[in-house]
Amino acid sequence: MIKVTLKDGSILELEKGISVIDAAKQISMGLARVACAARINGENADLRTKLNEDCALEILTFDDEYGKWTFRHTASHILAQAVKRLYPDVKLAIGPAVDDGFYYDLDTDEKFTPDDLVKIEAEMKKIVKEDIELSRFTMTREDAIKFFKEKDEPYKVELIEDLPEGEEISFYSQGEFTDLCAGAHLLSTGAVKAFKLTSATGAYWRGNSDNKMLCRIYGTAFPKASMLEEHLTRIEEAKKRDHNKIGREMELFTTVDVIGQGLPIMLPKGAKIFSFSNALLRMKRQNADGF
Repeated sequence: MIKVTLKDGSILELEKGISVIDAAKQISMGLARVACAARINGENADLRTKLNEDCALEILTFDDEYGKWTFRHTASHILAQAVKRLYPDVKLAIGPAVDDGFYYDLDTDEKFTPDDLVKIEAEMKKIVKEDIELSRFTMTREDAIKFFKEKDEPYKVELIEDLPEGEEISFYSQGEFTDLCAGAHLLSTGAVKAFKLTSATGAYWRGNSDNKMLCRIYGTAFPKASMLEEHLTRIEEAKKRDHNKIGREMELFTTVDVIGQGLPIMLPKGAKIFSFSNALLRMKRQNADGF
């Protein structure tokens, strides 16, 4: 038996080798249902991790930063699986979670339109409905390279080749889809109840302009539809208050590609406001100096 100290200081005696998710069930079935990841002795961990010695354990949910990251990381794999089902020739690059969502970089000749994103979303919903179990496994460096060469996934091969010698190379599988990944991930695709693909844009491989331009699909995901709706509403409200958008609509300034989007050109209305503001600032300074 091992002793597991929980966040509230209480101690559980559990069988050695028990998984984090089974430990969570011992604490509360309700907690286990919403568990996304864990923290063991202060280190982030997967729900599949085995507990083999006395430790401090915290079960993380979507309310926790790493729990949220794990949830959205799983959503990125669902996105990649959906894309590979619909566009088998697409090559996979990377797909992390980011602030407020996730993305996946893809090498493809496809120019994904909003209609395409709707199509991919629909396939993602099928994958979620299938409630596919995610499993983790490891390979040797040589076997991992061979695996992705056979799948014709050159970006995965490059990533593996860049890993330090002797580093564990882990994978996560869900149905027919397998990806190179350190994790963590949810236990099943069925937990990702609400998501939205928000845009498709270009991104250089590894952020280097000397590399090929890939397609990056962005999205966001939440455990509940109400949370997703609230987030999307907040984004739309923020757009309404976007000074860049408002300034253009009011004909205060514009930009041209020749000069660059970061250098706005003042239009007559904007120039008047700028001049008036400068005049007021000069008057304020003069009054402060006693003139």
